[in-house]
Amino acid sequence: MINVRNLEFSYPKHLVFSGINIQLEEGKIYGLLGENGVGKTTLLKILAGLLKSSNGECTVDGVNPFKRTPEYLQNIFFVPEDFPIPSSSIKRFVDSIAPFYPNYNATLLNDLLKDFDLDSSKEFTKLSMGQAKKAFISVALSLQTKFLLMDEPSNGLDIPSKAELRKVISRASTENNTIIISTHQVKDLENLIDPIIILDSEGILLNASIEEITNKLYFSVETTADKDALYAEPTLAGVSEVKPNNENIESKVDLEILFDAAITNKEKFIELFK
Repeated sequence: MINVRNLEFSYPKHLVFSGINIQLEEGKIYGLLGENGVGKTTLLKILAGLLKSSNGECTVDGVNPFKRTPEYLQNIFFVPEDFPIPSSSIKRFVDSIAPFYPNYNATLLNDLLKDFDLDSSKEFTKLSMGQAKKAFISVALSLQTKFLLMDEPSNGLDIPSKAELRKVISRASTENNTIIISTHQVKDLENLIDPIIILDSEGILLNASIEEITNKLYFSVETTADKDALYAEPTLAGVSEVKPNNENIESKVDLEILFDAAITNKEKFIELFK
């Protein structure tokens, strides 16, 4: 269980966020969304123990991440958007870090690499950036840590690789681990991330499952925008919109429209999903 209460982080002359309150449960793949600069990466780094919050409380299974105890670190792994390319083969790299992670699964790693059409004997320095990222993600998933944090994992991947990314994350997910994925590319991870978190610099706008979202909101494409729409956007097919689901009609969540609606109706969303 991840518990965040009244969390604040700031640099000497810049407040990143304040008043962050959230609880995250195991067995879920959370999608962390937010505008540029609201602190998505900062929040992941606090959870990973790489940054210390300015105020408030952050505990993971009752432990303060910034204490960076060995017991804590062996149960969490952070995949940054940009990472140093190891000067070794995939196999030598994972062999060098696997002893620190008791749940490492070599068979799973080989399966994930095969999904990405990669071989563990390949040198990282001889891979393209996209291939290196897929290899690094495969290693991260194979460690089977209880908590896995991923920052923009689909950036730099081609379209087929993005489909494989959804597949490998789903394959490695279990009911005992928690995966948090920060992303701007919501379409890349649609049908994978659930629940959805929308972060704002002054708090959490939304932390809800897809089921909870569809119970309260109705997504549709209309010829003209409804006067009750929380957000409407012209498209080639008509007007994509989201509005309160007052008639309990089932619909499919459009994550991009959901995000835009939350950003333009912050107080409404906080009230709707409190």
